[in-house]
Amino acid sequence: MTDRTELFTIGQLSHCTGLTVRTIRFWSDTGLLPPTHRSHGGHRLYDAGAVARLELVRTLRELGLGLETVQRVLDGQATVAEVARTHADALDAEIRVLRLRRAVLRSVARHGSTTEEMRLMHEMARLSAQERQRLIDDFVDRAFEGLDPGAPGAHIAQAMRQLPAELPDDPTPEQVDAWIELSGLVTDEGFRLRARQMAVAGARSEEPWQPYDCGPILEHAGAALAAGVAPGSAEGGAVLDRILAPGTSAGERARLAEEIETFTDRRVERYWQLMGVLNGHPPFPSTVPAFEWFAAALRAHS
Repeated sequence: MTDRTELFTIGQLSHCTGLTVRTIRFWSDTGLLPPTHRSHGGHRLYDAGAVARLELVRTLRELGLGLETVQRVLDGQATVAEVARTHADALDAEIRVLRLRRAVLRSVARHGSTTEEMRLMHEMARLSAQERQRLIDDFVDRAFEGLDPGAPGAHIAQAMRQLPAELPDDPTPEQVDAWIELSGLVTDEGFRLRARQMAVAGARSEEPWQPYDCGPILEHAGAALAAGVAPGSAEGGAVLDRILAPGTSAGERARLAEEIETFTDRRVERYWQLMGVLNGHPPFPSTVPAFEWFAAALRAHS
């Protein structure tokens, strides 16, 4: 490097930039850094403009841009701002994927999942928002197919579609677990048939389901369940009398038991719990066991 020529050899460029000779030669060979001149011996020489170009190439490469993109910038086919914006969007997507992988790995570490389970978890978790919604929509469409949208309980179909637009950028292991469990639930044929049965029964009801007060059921049946009281025992009958008027006919008790059994399902409740986890809602305790106890007591004392 001399003031007289103001030209630089690859070795001199390497010395002043800190880049290896091999890297500079590779960029030159690919056309990113064409030589300004050639020496009498055929060696490549570069002027001050080439030095500035080399620094730009290095900066763009360190930002993760591919060689073709760098070439477009150097050729004036794209501005640095345009490329930066596009690359930033790509990095955002990559960061989301990495965070999702981290959440999956944390879930695997917690549960001691097998390699196959980990693969399935990752495949399901990395579905796009559109693909996840399509999975839920397919389940809901099959459950409510052909039913009058104005029928009692039909509004539940819309509520069952309410997935978040995206999993959080940094999903918790619990949210990854929730999505994996939910995706398995809605693709299970037994669950699909049970949801369909409930939807059809609800649409056929002449009155909105649940014409009774849930409070006493949750309070008294829940307490009896926790205390280990058998539904068919004399003590269970006494609890039932605190929920339902003692004079209620056997036919009414049987009808009520059938109604509760039709519309009470642990997996359906689990669906709503998982939806809550994905949407960031506070968890709610299971109420199904109390209703199951109540229905069994109605059967036993009718």
